[in-house]
Amino acid sequence: MSLVVIGTMAFDSLETPFGKAERIIGGAATYIGLSASRFMKDIQLVSIIGEDFPQDYLADLRTRGINTDGVELVEGEKSFFWSGRYHNDMNTRDTLDTQLNVLANFNPIVPEGGLNADFLMLGNLTPSVQLSVIKQMAKRPKLIVMDTMNFWMEIALDDLKTTIKEVDVLSINDEEARLLSGEYSLVKAAKVILAMGPRVLIIKKGEHGALLFNEKEVFFAPALPLEEVFDPTGAGDTFAGGFIGYLAATEDISFDNMKRAVIYGSAMASFCVEKFGTERLISLKQNEVENRVKQFIDLTSVEISF
Repeated sequence: MSLVVIGTMAFDSLETPFGKAERIIGGAATYIGLSASRFMKDIQLVSIIGEDFPQDYLADLRTRGINTDGVELVEGEKSFFWSGRYHNDMNTRDTLDTQLNVLANFNPIVPEGGLNADFLMLGNLTPSVQLSVIKQMAKRPKLIVMDTMNFWMEIALDDLKTTIKEVDVLSINDEEARLLSGEYSLVKAAKVILAMGPRVLIIKKGEHGALLFNEKEVFFAPALPLEEVFDPTGAGDTFAGGFIGYLAATEDISFDNMKRAVIYGSAMASFCVEKFGTERLISLKQNEVENRVKQFIDLTSVEISF
């Protein structure tokens, strides 16, 4: 199975209650690609970077089965940059600086080798840009997963709804689900959003886990209680990469297998927050992933006799 990932590759400067990190590598495509590469090796990144992005990092991605032919390098320009400060609860943050740089003129082109991909992951970008990627595909992928955010719901709602109609799985957080649907109850919100087009909805609840909906079923996966959370940046993208990477590796897009994929995505996200940036994903070993998944299973498994 092959996977195309579209999204940002960027630099982040972060401040959390546990410390600071200056100009570390981030971006949705980076986190998604690294996470998915734990399950499969045929991944095509589509993104844009400036000449300040380190070539040795791209080389490392390639050793992990991540093709970077679709990453556009703009000479003489700088990569997308974001700076933020997290509050003590680690769920809220303040944006200190955003520099679009090369992202301002991003017109993604899917390389020929990715046009027939079986899976497509649309990282958070302008909805019209996400739609343009879907239209470039030579055939409709077996599964299209889309991530978005409240910003687009506020300034590009019509474009967002048009794009949502074309995807199979939409992944958003609880605040975004309420904003998009106009419903406070997440069960009611899911019904409204599923009526917009996707057949499956993921609602991420941060440290409180994730919900998976289709028209008939609901599945809940808890988040693993962690002793320390250093940096939640990229956790949602890491979740998405684990989710779609597992589905592609198993070649099974049934709702039952998506339940397993949510667990694997949650496990990958739990690693991401343990260090700043992509550091933990870079050093992660396969046996650690397997052991973490077992922890999730133990967390929710109980025998009851009647």
